[in-house]
Amino acid sequence: MNSLRRKCPLKVKLRAALFGLMAALPMAGQTWAQELVVATVNNGHMLTLQKLTPHFEQANPGVRIRWVTLEEDQLRQQVTRDVVTKAGRFDILTLGGYEAQVWSGRGWLRPLKPSAAYQVDDLLPPIRQALTHQGQLYALPFYGESTMTLVRRDLLKQAGIQLPAQPTWEQVAQAARKLHDPAMGVYGICLRGKPGWGQNLSLLTTMANTHGGQWFDMAWRPQLQSAPWRQALTLYASLLREVGPPGAVANGYNENLALFSAGRCAIWVDATVAGAFVNRPSESRVVDRVDFLQAPVASTPKGAHWLWSWSLAIPASSRQATAAQAFIEWATSREYIELVARDVGWHAVPGGTRRSTYAAAQFRRANPHAEVELQAILSADQEHPTLPRSPYVGIQWVGIPEYQAIGTAVGQEVARVLAPRPPSVAEVLARSQKLTERKVREAGYLKR
Repeated sequence: MNSLRRKCPLKVKLRAALFGLMAALPMAGQTWAQELVVATVNNGHMLTLQKLTPHFEQANPGVRIRWVTLEEDQLRQQVTRDVVTKAGRFDILTLGGYEAQVWSGRGWLRPLKPSAAYQVDDLLPPIRQALTHQGQLYALPFYGESTMTLVRRDLLKQAGIQLPAQPTWEQVAQAARKLHDPAMGVYGICLRGKPGWGQNLSLLTTMANTHGGQWFDMAWRPQLQSAPWRQALTLYASLLREVGPPGAVANGYNENLALFSAGRCAIWVDATVAGAFVNRPSESRVVDRVDFLQAPVASTPKGAHWLWSWSLAIPASSRQATAAQAFIEWATSREYIELVARDVGWHAVPGGTRRSTYAAAQFRRANPHAEVELQAILSADQEHPTLPRSPYVGIQWVGIPEYQAIGTAVGQEVARVLAPRPPSVAEVLARSQKLTERKVREAGYLKR
């Protein structure tokens, strides 16, 4: 513990700001001088952070971290409600690039100016840019991700199938159909089916992008009835209905991670962060039997890789901004990464944020997906996400305030293709086009 204190320059900054409030640890029956309430998502890296938070609390007497841990969709609903109403329920928010771009422009987030010890230049450029609005950082990345294809090497070999380092969607579909063996408990492919703009629609949007599609043209006319969207949704629906697991409409990232780790999926296309978990012997039955490939492409590589970073930010309503920033800097620092490596292991280190992490040989050895993840992140271009010119930023989302409502509604429509008696792809896209057009017309984007 003494070594941690020597390494933590944030401690001095925090104590100076809170002098007089933190003279000693609270005694039994007393309240803490400061309690920071953190809203976060229930994934593995965040759970590790919660376990290691006592290191921060011990180095900063008088500060206590209280966690509110939620499913991804519930997290988005609750933090959105909190910042919109300025309720001040949370001092620290877990959010992504979409919120960092949109909410900062509305004054809902506090700008961040990390200390020199934080080493901002060590952050991967696409991740740093995704959290920057008009030259100012509004969140610090806890871990970053893109997308990749996870395939069961042993099953491919048995079937005599070879896939390139960056397969096409057609190659992935052919392999999934050959490997589908429900009698043996193995499904051809797992994809996100759970409705939501951060769930099924994130994947489907990258599929539409790589087929040459976009959400809106330069006049803000929705393009959901275009050929690329028809091709993407047709492929998505056929794969999950024909060679996907039963009840796929209920499966998001966590559910598919459990299925793949249990050996139930031959192929899985999802977030690169999954690579940190499928090779853990304590959590996975497919250790050392997985190959990591780039995300599938179709007619263009543009927009095939999404870009996301679960990051920590401070709502404008927080009255404890100094303490909150100190915790955020600690939780996303190189010192924290070293702490995870030392106390838990390099396999548990959150990736996708810092150059120094990928430069560490120990990290690369413990994470066979590391190079694929790094290249996917570096190739993701949030500013130019589609082959045709688009008026928005964002790859798997559209950087306008109205997109959260649009994406939620369209995600519900898309989920209907997995119903027992599904509507046609044309009907789903027509309904999606209509509701999207109404939303952007009401918001003033679409003039005619």
